Amino acid sequence: MFRLGCENRICVQNEVLSGLTVALALVPEAVAFAFVAGVEPLVGLYAAFMVGLLASIFGGRPGMISGATGSMAVVMVALVANHGVEYLFAAVVLAGLIQILTGILKLGKFIRIVPHPVMLGFVNGLAIVIFLAQLQHFEVEVDGVTQWMTGEPMMIFAGLTILTMAIIHFLPKLTTAIPSSLAAIVVVSFMVVGLNIDTNTVGDLASIEGGLPQFHIPDVAFTFETLKIIFPYAFVLAAIGLIESLLTLTLIDEVTNTRGRGNRECVGQGIANTATGMFGGMGGCAMIGQSMINISSGGHQRLSGVSAALFLLAFILFTSSLIEQIPMAALVGVMFIVVIGTFEWSSLRIFGKIPKHDAFVLILVSGVTVATDLAMAVVVGVIVAALVFAWEHAKHINVKSYIDDNGSKIYELNGPLFFGSVKNFRELFQPENDPDDVIIEFQNSRVTDHSAIEAIDSLAERYIKAGKKLHLRHLSEECKTLLDKAGDLVEVNRMEDPNYHVADDKLS
Repeated sequence: MFRLGCENRICVQNEVLSGLTVALALVPEAVAFAFVAGVEPLVGLYAAFMVGLLASIFGGRPGMISGATGSMAVVMVALVANHGVEYLFAAVVLAGLIQILTGILKLGKFIRIVPHPVMLGFVNGLAIVIFLAQLQHFEVEVDGVTQWMTGEPMMIFAGLTILTMAIIHFLPKLTTAIPSSLAAIVVVSFMVVGLNIDTNTVGDLASIEGGLPQFHIPDVAFTFETLKIIFPYAFVLAAIGLIESLLTLTLIDEVTNTRGRGNRECVGQGIANTATGMFGGMGGCAMIGQSMINISSGGHQRLSGVSAALFLLAFILFTSSLIEQIPMAALVGVMFIVVIGTFEWSSLRIFGKIPKHDAFVLILVSGVTVATDLAMAVVVGVIVAALVFAWEHAKHINVKSYIDDNGSKIYELNGPLFFGSVKNFRELFQPENDPDDVIIEFQNSRVTDHSAIEAIDSLAERYIKAGKKLHLRHLSEECKTLLDKAGDLVEVNRMEDPNYHVADDKLS
C-alpha cells in the first residue's frame, strides 16, 4: 500500500512534478469551494490537503486526485448557515464512516449499473460545469456591482489565458521533460511579475497563509438531536462523494486502460473524510479536473497524489506569498485545457448513430449535472435509462402456439416476463378458446419479479374459471426459486419434460 507505485528515479521525478502542477491548480479551487460552502478559505485548503493525501494512500485508484469539491460544497451551505461550521465537521466525519461501511459491504460494485450514456452525460456535464466555474474570473466588481471585464483588463486576462493554453498544447511537441501545465504556469507567472502586468492573482481571492491543521473533535453535543440534524447531510455528502469518485475512477480506468478498485476507493474516501472532519476540513472527494491534469502531466501512481497534497501543505506553511502572486489567468488556462480534454467530443458525432433514447439520456444527464448536481444527474439518468430499457424489453415478449400429439395446446413464450411486460403477456392468451389442457413453455423466457408471478397466478385463475388446466414447463432454476418462495400465491402445475431435465414436476 505504501510503495506509492514508483520504483525508479524517472518515475519519481514525473510523479512529483505532476503533483506540483496539480497542487497549484488546487489552491484557487479549494478557496472558491470554501466560499461556496460559507466557511473560511483554510477550511477548504485543509480539506484539499487531508483528503488528497489520505485518498491517494488508501484509495483504490492510483493517479486520481481528491480534494474539496463544488458538488459537495453546495450541500454544505444550509448546514453551515443554520447550525455553524462545527456541525459541518461532524457531518463530514459521519459521511466518512458511511463511506467506509459502503466499501466494507462491497457496494462500490453497483457503479457498474451506470449505463454508458449516463457516463458520457456525466463527463460532458462536468466539463461544462468546470468551464462555467472559470468564467467568474473574467468578472470584476465595480461600485458593489459584478460585471464582465472590459477594455485592457479583459485583453490582458484573455491574452494570458490563451498564452497558457498555447504553451500546454505546443510544449509536449518539443519536450516532455516537465509537465506542460507546470511550465505554462511558471512562464506566465514570471512574465506577469517581471513585466509588472496588472492582472488578478491567487492572492486576490484570499490569503492562503496558515499553520498545520490541528486535531479537533467537532464541538457539538453528542445526542440524538444532533444526529437528526447531521445525518441527512452526511448521507447526501457520502453519496455524492462516492458517486463522483467512482465515476471519475471509471473514467481514468478508460483513459489509462487500467482498472481501479471501487470498494477500496470507498474505504479510502471514507478514511479521508473521517480524518478531515477531525482536523477542521470541509471534506471532499475525487476531482475529475485535477485528476485529468495529473494524468495528462504524467502522474499515474499514488506518489503524484501524495506529492500534490504535500506541496499544497507547503504552500500554506512556507510559500503562501509566492503562490498568491500566480496570475489567475494561468490557472484558468489550465482548466480550459482540462475542459477540452474532458468533454467527450465523440459524443457529438454519434448522436445520429445511437438509439434516440440513449441520446436523450446523454443530454438529460449533462443538463441535470449543470442545473443541480452530479448525484441527482446520475440518479435521474439511471432511472430514465432503466425505464427505457424496461419499456423496450416489454415489447419483446411474444408466443408461438400449436397443438401437440396429446391434444394439449403449447404456448412457446419468448422474452422476459417482468413488470413491464405483464400487460402484453396477459393479452397473449384466450382461455375461453383454448382446449382443456394448456402448457406454457418457458425455455426461451424468464420469470423475474413479483409482477410476473402475479400475472401467472391471474392467468391460472382465468383458466380455472374456464374449467381448464394450466401447466408451466422448462422453468429455469431462478424461476422455480421465485415460484417456490411465492408458495400459495401461484396455483399452477409445473411439469417435467423427460427430454429436458431442468424442469420440475412438483405440483402446487
